[in-house]
Amino acid sequence: MKSKLEIGKRVGIIASIVLTIGWLFPYIYVVCCSFKPGAEVIAVPPSFFPKTFSIENFIDLFHRMDAGQYLANSMITALTSTVIALILGSLAAYAIQRSGLKLSLFLVVLVLCLKMIPTSSIVVPIYELICNLGLYDTKLALIIVYAAINMPFVMWTMLSFYEGIPTTLDEAAYVDGASSFQTFRKIILPICAPGLATAFIFTLFLAWNDFLVALLLTSTNAKTFTVGLAGFLSAYNLDLGPMCAGAFVFSFPVMIISLAAQRYIVQGMTAGAVKG
Repeated sequence: MKSKLEIGKRVGIIASIVLTIGWLFPYIYVVCCSFKPGAEVIAVPPSFFPKTFSIENFIDLFHRMDAGQYLANSMITALTSTVIALILGSLAAYAIQRSGLKLSLFLVVLVLCLKMIPTSSIVVPIYELICNLGLYDTKLALIIVYAAINMPFVMWTMLSFYEGIPTTLDEAAYVDGASSFQTFRKIILPICAPGLATAFIFTLFLAWNDFLVALLLTSTNAKTFTVGLAGFLSAYNLDLGPMCAGAFVFSFPVMIISLAAQRYIVQGMTAGAVKG
């Protein structure tokens, strides 16, 4: 029996290693291609690791597109929209969960249904609305749209945490003279810190990686990095070297944040209840 358990454990470890390698393979290959000379990137047969280490793809990337400005636009829109979605979404979820109304269940299902709507099915009315408001090609337009699209995810994430917090904490705070907002800010939020961190990180990634909305709502001033990087792709040409370098530059901040916040992500995914 013990030998069977050991064999099963080893098989699980080997399977995990194989899956990890398969999952990381495309990204590692992109990183390797970003440090290859232009001719080596498209060489046949291809090589996995660069034979000659070169940074010409990065030089070409920053020379042919305003990468710094596009990165700044992506960072500003992603961070600002995430903060707005986190504030409004956490407040709305708390109000829905603590209201005690029969309508609460309907609102919860509605929130989930809103998140299930594909972005591609609503971009046309969003485009018309933004143009009518005179916000086309502005960072404010992206911030508003990202916050609205991602707020249901924040609400759905936080609802599970609020359900695990007994209402007796709220009642005790009310007895001590605290208002609803003070109770939420000083008692509920500290308990839900792992959930807030999880919602913040995933919402930030959703806004950071967006391409479709930014493509339709920007042209020059507010163009994000994903849209700018698509400029290396045309009907007759594909510059793989600069695109790989751009993909590496764009993914590097996200990778650092993921590694730094890994502990909070795990806590947020496994928490959600008050332990007495």
